[in-house]
Amino acid sequence: MTVSDATRGAAPAPYAGLDKQFIAGSWRDGASARDLDDRDPYTGETLLNIRLASREDVDAAYRAAAEAQIAWAATAPAERARIIQRAVAVMEARADEIRGWITRESGSTQVKAAFELGAAQAITAEAATFPTRAHGQILATSTPGEESRVYRAPLGVISVISPWNFPLNLSMRSVAPALALGNAVVLKPASDTPVTGGTLLGKILEEAGLPPGLLNVIVGSGSEIGDYFVEHPTPSLVSFTGSTDVGRRVGAIAAGGRWIKRVALELGGNAPIVVLADADPEAAARAAVFGRFLHQGQICMSTNRAIVDAGIYDAFVEAVARRVSGLTSGNPADPATNVGPIINAQQLAGIQHKIEAAKAAGARLVAGGEAQGNVLPPHVFADVDPEWEIAADETFGPVLPIIKARDEAHALELANATEYGLSCAVISGNPERGVRFARGIRAGMAHVNSISVDDHAHAPFGGEKNSGLGRFNGEWVMEEFTRTQWITTRDEVPVFPF
Repeated sequence: MTVSDATRGAAPAPYAGLDKQFIAGSWRDGASARDLDDRDPYTGETLLNIRLASREDVDAAYRAAAEAQIAWAATAPAERARIIQRAVAVMEARADEIRGWITRESGSTQVKAAFELGAAQAITAEAATFPTRAHGQILATSTPGEESRVYRAPLGVISVISPWNFPLNLSMRSVAPALALGNAVVLKPASDTPVTGGTLLGKILEEAGLPPGLLNVIVGSGSEIGDYFVEHPTPSLVSFTGSTDVGRRVGAIAAGGRWIKRVALELGGNAPIVVLADADPEAAARAAVFGRFLHQGQICMSTNRAIVDAGIYDAFVEAVARRVSGLTSGNPADPATNVGPIINAQQLAGIQHKIEAAKAAGARLVAGGEAQGNVLPPHVFADVDPEWEIAADETFGPVLPIIKARDEAHALELANATEYGLSCAVISGNPERGVRFARGIRAGMAHVNSISVDDHAHAPFGGEKNSGLGRFNGEWVMEEFTRTQWITTRDEVPVFPF
């Protein structure tokens, strides 16, 4: 299929070769002795088998990226923009195929798969505007005969390590801006989602006309190539999205080796939804339930705990219980399913441990159920102590703890009582009261009378404290993925004091 076919709406043949490494514009097997079985978390079916990458493959990918980036940086901004925009058309033409992969590989419900594809398209379309928005400056100077200039240039090669929960979007969030700004990329997707986080992007951008070597996709084991991928001398920046523990290691390696690298880290979260005394309990319950159970709670911005004013606490708990009782758990391919599978058995076991600990501590189970395979029904606990594991830690699963706040001041204290600061939500009958409260929360993002899960392609995305460093999207990611150089020029060399 050609890109013109995509824009005319022709039905493209499904992609082949998604089980390969993508290096220097060539699809090939990895050189490791190990394989990866990519499995559907709902059925357990093997979707494909991939021969993993070795350190030699990493070297080849970085070498190809460094070589291709020189000409790409010199490519006219309009041409870079055109190729990135064409990727949006390819995603539109292949929407059914892409959504199908998101569902099968990451266990996403139909609502989540559509949301993710839309977000990936939006971030790519936004990135297509970057080539003409990245600019330098002429600065004032008090020195006669001098001109002071600031030039902006690409960093060079950017390495991207993406997670399994929103694999297409969270890979494209770094890949598209990096390419649009004149960089080359080496992408390492999560082992649970090598296609939707990796090889699928390679196919999309190859079809869009991206020159060979500018995007390389390496599917490999963290134990075999993980540290080497970060410590390699070629990349200037490492963009990592994932857990705080792994992010700490990425940051330490990036800063502690011979070649100090920049990092953009989007890490864990413990997002509260704070329900103030003047809130409508039913409306607050709508936000809490959707914000927690979308994609089984496997989202960094997911509502990890509800903090509710004592005056409406009982009404809120009742409303949440009623809404959760109507949710459907099961096959994510069924449009009626609200809650699909946890990504793998290990992740499920960790969530079940927290559930049992909450029961043993005395939390009141409002909603629950037994797991069927990797599908865990929504769990809601009331009367939760904020220091219990289920509230103090990030629970990457369909579990909502509800905490009672004495008053607004106590609610703010509870909201800030965490090492994380990514996102939050505030529900109030008075939006400006909600804004005033939200500004007191130490978090990078806050949403009043909405859910904690939100992402606009042109708005700053990122957190405070142990939720990471840097910002994605819009002008903020343009700053992250470029470098500035200050240059002064004079008509002639002046006479100096000595």
